[in-house]
Amino acid sequence: MPNRDILVLGASAGGVQALSQVVHGFPADLPAAVFVVLHIAAHGTSAMPNILSRVGPLPAVHPRDGETIDCGKIYVAPPDHHLIVERGRVRLSRGPSENSYRPAVDVLFRTAANSYGNRVVGAVLTGNLDDGTAGLAAIKKHGGVAVVQDPETADYPGMPASAMAFVDVDHVVPLDNIAALLAALAQETVEDHPPEDEESEDMKEELERGADREPGEVPSGFTCPECGGALWESQADQLIHFRCRTGHAYAPESLLASQFDSLEATLWAAVRALEENASLARRMERWMEGRGNTSGKSRYDRRAREAEGHAEALRRLLVEEHVKV
Repeated sequence: MPNRDILVLGASAGGVQALSQVVHGFPADLPAAVFVVLHIAAHGTSAMPNILSRVGPLPAVHPRDGETIDCGKIYVAPPDHHLIVERGRVRLSRGPSENSYRPAVDVLFRTAANSYGNRVVGAVLTGNLDDGTAGLAAIKKHGGVAVVQDPETADYPGMPASAMAFVDVDHVVPLDNIAALLAALAQETVEDHPPEDEESEDMKEELERGADREPGEVPSGFTCPECGGALWESQADQLIHFRCRTGHAYAPESLLASQFDSLEATLWAAVRALEENASLARRMERWMEGRGNTSGKSRYDRRAREAEGHAEALRRLLVEEHVKV
């Protein structure tokens, strides 16, 4: 029988240090493949494979699309690509972001669970908001093991705390103990349950994620912060989740954060529009003054002062709210 040979790790803020500490504690003969998603900027390069290779005994790489899965190797999601686990190989996808991230932890966890079932061990480490919660629930649903870093030991406890709140996790342990726990779990043998045809179709959809609604989804009344499309709400496995037709997906905390970011961008756009309006009114005021049109000068002065006042009030609100945060 196979062992639990698929270890999937997800982290966000504070994740470089946390992942380095976990990888440092792995044995050189770890009988499992390790997959890592760390929230990183979409543009530029990532040094994570070099960092993890340097601090631990296992080689770490950004995999190629379609690369064969080997035990004793760490596969790190490259920038701006979801890391997808198929049976026997790794796939990369630039499908729609989830929880405003690409790569997203949920995508890695969900696809690993669909492909390897109870052979999967998932670990949610430090990070903000709730990416990884739905994915960890999928791992549990397929018979895998759910591990969460003790939020007390996390630089940013949001992701671990969310997983604990919504998933019946198997282990909550300090960061110092996670490597040993994962290595021990990797030694456990389980019955192998290859994915059924329906799950294979799910994997195809992951590579072109989006489009059709799934059974049980209902209109949410909200719009997608990224594309403006309607969001559909599902409550499968006691978890609330939102997805638009394009394929952008959100857990509740991530949706709230994205809505706030969208609102802030809209308000700054309003500040810009008001300041431009005031600038045009001032120009027209000077034009009227140059022609001796006193009433016109007064009218444009009034419009300029109104726009300047609204712009200043909005700017002060935005700046003060950032200070509070």
